[in-house]
Amino acid sequence: MKIFIVYWHPEPQSFNFAMFQTACKTLTAMGHEVKTSNLQEMHFDPVSSRKNFKTIKNPTYFKPQLEEMYANENNGFSDEIESELKKIEWCDLMIWQFPLWWFGLPASLKGWVDRVFAMGRTYGGNQFYQNGVFNGKQVLLSLTTGGPEAAYLKGAFNGDIAGILRPIHRGILQFVGFNVLAPQIVYGPAHLSDEELKQALAKYSQRLENIGSEPPFEVGIY
Repeated sequence: MKIFIVYWHPEPQSFNFAMFQTACKTLTAMGHEVKTSNLQEMHFDPVSSRKNFKTIKNPTYFKPQLEEMYANENNGFSDEIESELKKIEWCDLMIWQFPLWWFGLPASLKGWVDRVFAMGRTYGGNQFYQNGVFNGKQVLLSLTTGGPEAAYLKGAFNGDIAGILRPIHRGILQFVGFNVLAPQIVYGPAHLSDEELKQALAKYSQRLENIGSEPPFEVGIY
């Protein structure tokens, strides 16, 4: 398989980085082709602007979607954006590795989506959901939380984790056609022992060894 891993965390000694490394090592050892985008190391700017483009459709009013469609028709994406788009188009499976921040994606990863998921290239017209551009590709969210698992159940302190992730699973990933796999979640790694952290990494590695045979995850539309 061709696998693209997008990673962000501000601390290179974090458990998220350990999960990122584990995925890279495990998948490479299994013979898969792996490409990565370490957004922190890349100093990726999450703010969308005209720097996304080499071309200009309307110089007096900046409408990102209009510029995205024009750039797609005229080979006009910046080298930075084009590189990320090609990684997504290349892969069979995309993995996002990140800490859950404020019940969503951290700014760098959300900004990566804002800038890279360009209209005309990743969606548009009748190309969304089951007819999406990336139909047939799989995606996996691998993430950590601040609290324990018990805080992310239905009726619990933070509410159902499936509901928290649904805007990402449904509104971003399924929207552009990806088949979503069940998320890989490590709850509250800051509160786990070294042995528990090692077990979490081993469990993730074991899952990745058979990731190609996993069925899609039922996200729901509510």
